[in-house]
Amino acid sequence: MKRRSHESAEHHVTGKAVYTDEQRQPSGMLSLYPVISPYAHARILRIDVQAAYGVEGLVTVLAAADVPGHNDTGPIIHDEVLFPTTEVSYWGQAIVWTVGETEEAARLAAEKVVVEYEPLEPILTIESAIAANSFHNQPQVIKHGNPLEALQESEYRLQGEVLMNGQDHFYLETHTSWAIPDGEGHYQIYSSTQHPSETQNIVAEVLGVPINQVNVTCLRMGGAFGGKETQANPFAALVALAAYKTGRPARLKLRRHHDMILTGKRHGFLGKYQVGFDGSGKIQALDVNLYADGGWSLDLSPPVLLRAMLHVDNAYYLPNVKVVGQIAKTHKVSNTAFRGFGGPQGMIVIEEIIDRIARVLQLPPETIRDRNFYHGTGETNTTHYGQEVRDNRIARIWQEVQERSNFTERKSAIAQFNQTHPHCKRGLAITPVKFGISFNKLLYNQAGALILIYTDGSIQLNHGGTEMGQGLHTKMLQVASRALGVKIERFRMMPTSTDKVPNTSATAASSGSDLNGQAVKDACETLKKRLAPVAAQLLQDSHPHKSLEVLTEEIVFEDDWVYGRSDPQSKVTFEAVVSQAYCDRISLSATGFYRTPNLTWDANTNTGTPFYYYAYGAAVSEVEIDGFTGNFKLLRVDIVHDVGSSLNPLVDIGQIEGGFVQGMGWLTMEELVWDNQGRLRTFAPSTYKIPTISEIPEQFHIHLLERASQDGTIYGSKAVGEPPFMLAMSVREAIRSAIAEFGQADYIPLALPATPEAILMAIEAIRNASEVSTPLVGTSQT
Repeated sequence: MKRRSHESAEHHVTGKAVYTDEQRQPSGMLSLYPVISPYAHARILRIDVQAAYGVEGLVTVLAAADVPGHNDTGPIIHDEVLFPTTEVSYWGQAIVWTVGETEEAARLAAEKVVVEYEPLEPILTIESAIAANSFHNQPQVIKHGNPLEALQESEYRLQGEVLMNGQDHFYLETHTSWAIPDGEGHYQIYSSTQHPSETQNIVAEVLGVPINQVNVTCLRMGGAFGGKETQANPFAALVALAAYKTGRPARLKLRRHHDMILTGKRHGFLGKYQVGFDGSGKIQALDVNLYADGGWSLDLSPPVLLRAMLHVDNAYYLPNVKVVGQIAKTHKVSNTAFRGFGGPQGMIVIEEIIDRIARVLQLPPETIRDRNFYHGTGETNTTHYGQEVRDNRIARIWQEVQERSNFTERKSAIAQFNQTHPHCKRGLAITPVKFGISFNKLLYNQAGALILIYTDGSIQLNHGGTEMGQGLHTKMLQVASRALGVKIERFRMMPTSTDKVPNTSATAASSGSDLNGQAVKDACETLKKRLAPVAAQLLQDSHPHKSLEVLTEEIVFEDDWVYGRSDPQSKVTFEAVVSQAYCDRISLSATGFYRTPNLTWDANTNTGTPFYYYAYGAAVSEVEIDGFTGNFKLLRVDIVHDVGSSLNPLVDIGQIEGGFVQGMGWLTMEELVWDNQGRLRTFAPSTYKIPTISEIPEQFHIHLLERASQDGTIYGSKAVGEPPFMLAMSVREAIRSAIAEFGQADYIPLALPATPEAILMAIEAIRNASEVSTPLVGTSQT
């Protein structure tokens, strides 16, 4: 494939791109506004909406009594009420929604609604949930080898914990939904959703109608990052309910503060560990407890936790390991999918451990990483859940990124710099990524497509994936163009809609191109099989000595022409073949389907082959930190990343850049803060800092691994959406390396995110290293 601009790039930069709430509004469109709780946990004593009806322009107030179906939008289990009736579960939870002729009328009416509460004590942290035994699930366990015995036999042992904050998705377009009733009991939903089929199902459940009465269309999204996978469902259900009750179209577009207050985040995690290792730094045993902050309801927390448990190894072979995971139930928003889907949280734990081992043994962290990589075949190349790491490319990437970044030379130069700068230090770090590609849940590893060819040779392309700016539509156009052998200009990409491709999976798990690309290719192959005999008939006069059967087998579709492989000079146009096929009454539309092969998972033993393949990468980051302020500057980043045989290098490099910067934001500056009453205090850009252009390094070098085609994937490509996010771990480790230059310590206690305050605290801690205790047990000290 070749570099090609995003199919909507021009519309994005000119403002012509149409999003859900930028369509031409139908006559009589209503707007919704929430009445939110001032408490994180409380009993609801009384709801009085009478005064709201005194506001001019108010049409109605939506409450639990208005729901004809299920008052619940939980995607896995029904534990997520749409309208709470007896209890408030998090600060900012919407109790009722006003519906007005205008959004302003709805807002003014919401201020008149009276709700009386009895405040209750909230559980707000993972630690508090553990103390109160407040969990959504029973402990989940993955075990390999004999970790407890191996721990006791290890030459060295360490124990510790690492606490990770969450992260707000902060997409440009907030949650938006429209509902348009047709007057006959059917509903057209336009939603900013990553999962139109699930949104369709949830809306149907809330309305109490069959799924086929609801159609969901996603035009495009202004960003999502996982935050619109399940979290879009309640907002679509609300506008559908308003349309059901009033018979009029209804819209909802959350204001930024409401979006940040009402929607779930990346799961905060607490990891507690014991690790045993030998004098060379090789890990002998690992015992880890992972606690995820699920918030008030389950949402997608079980698969998020499972992926964290599956990625606690990152790129390292763990001969003896036990991982126990639980989901804490707290009185906060219900946390949800976010780029990486638990993988980053699991990886942070092992990278924390690797650094501690290196400092205890006084060896470079990159040396410890290298010594623990998966390698060879058999046991040392098998994960703790039993999957073999096939096509292991980490060693090759590791060497290449060090060469491209001049790692060794720069490390020496940084050491010299640090000797002459007592109040300003630089750090350099390299970290790897091994990330499994496929949905944790087997049934989601499927996709469909629909292609319609018209008699003039123009084509409509439909597939089940959604476009959120990541370039999926661009890649699907390229796949269809190549598979059908026609120019890309013939295609019109249609909005994703459940009436064209039903029962789709979410565009998530980095699998959008893998799944939908194969489905699109399948539809194209079907059409070519139908068209080939038609083309052979048109070319028969040019090949009088060949039978139609032989000629049909030789037909080639390429660059808008159709010809026999043995005689490319004799050819007919694609339009001519299509026109003749129509005259011959041959169908010019086809569906395509794909399901990922060779996936297995035993939920009882938590073993199997949950991933079709792994994506690999490595990053080298250099930072400079100010010892007076704790501020850091990212000076240079070098990345080598494995995207297989890229479908579109321009799009893939953009994904790597964006994923890395977003990961850096999570690890260094995006700080979610709840007060002791459970109120989110960082619900606006003024209080929640995301990376800006000033945080991007001037030297940002990205190289796609060459000669890396992957067997069994769409044209040899690999997923690229999530894996680059974890490359940003190199920034945190580089900061840790710089902090270490301010003193002598075998443990650098760096909080997450590594804000200036956290950096200053870490500097102070190692300057007073005697106050930092490292629980170390071993037969010898290093």
